[in-house]
Amino acid sequence: MAKSVSKTRSNKIAEAKSSRGDIAAFLKAAKTAGKSATGNGRIVLALDATMSRQPTWDLACSIQAEMFESVSDIGSLLMQLVYFRGLGECRASKWAEDGKTLASMMSRIECRGGHTQILKVLKHTAKEHSRNRINALVYIGDAMEENVDDLVQAAGELGLHGIPVFIFQEGHDPSAEYAFREIARVTRGGWFRFDRSAASVLSKLLSAIAVYATGGLKALESRGSREDRLLLAQMSGDGGKR
Repeated sequence: MAKSVSKTRSNKIAEAKSSRGDIAAFLKAAKTAGKSATGNGRIVLALDATMSRQPTWDLACSIQAEMFESVSDIGSLLMQLVYFRGLGECRASKWAEDGKTLASMMSRIECRGGHTQILKVLKHTAKEHSRNRINALVYIGDAMEENVDDLVQAAGELGLHGIPVFIFQEGHDPSAEYAFREIARVTRGGWFRFDRSAASVLSKLLSAIAVYATGGLKALESRGSREDRLLLAQMSGDGGKR
């Protein structure tokens, strides 16, 4: 009996050590995600396509091509368009390899009235990541009409997998801002104003995200532009009050 008890105790100790080792390995992988060498970047570009969004949709369509151009020297970029509108409609496009293809997809979509479906966007990104690595999620919107706790929990799961969420908010809705900042915080991403009067700054920020997704933090640090530094500050947690 003594041998049996001793053996059981030894097995439990071994299992506990194995479990701790698995957790440590997982946390290390999550911490270093996105710091790999240059290569292929994959970004989910998600937009609120409800009725109030048409002007911003047109702007996003016009500046997204620069994201592909910005990474031409360090790797290649794939982008998938995700949008929601109407009564529960949330769709995802095929993966685009260039700005012309993505712009063509976007030009065929009309904004319609409806409520936000940000939770679907977060869960879709997690599902895509289970198939092939997603390097970043970019979301552009102006409202939030969902349960904040549900959104933050789903975002936290993306954060554990090393997928930063970069949110561009149009307008000054306080409820949306609170939720968007929390999503950015738990994923170590970033929150920014989507100001239609500053299209050049927006395009540079989006280009910086594309560089990060393709070449990791080192590629972003090596460029060192104002927008690159702003993005790095957000990701490190130093830019949350902007």
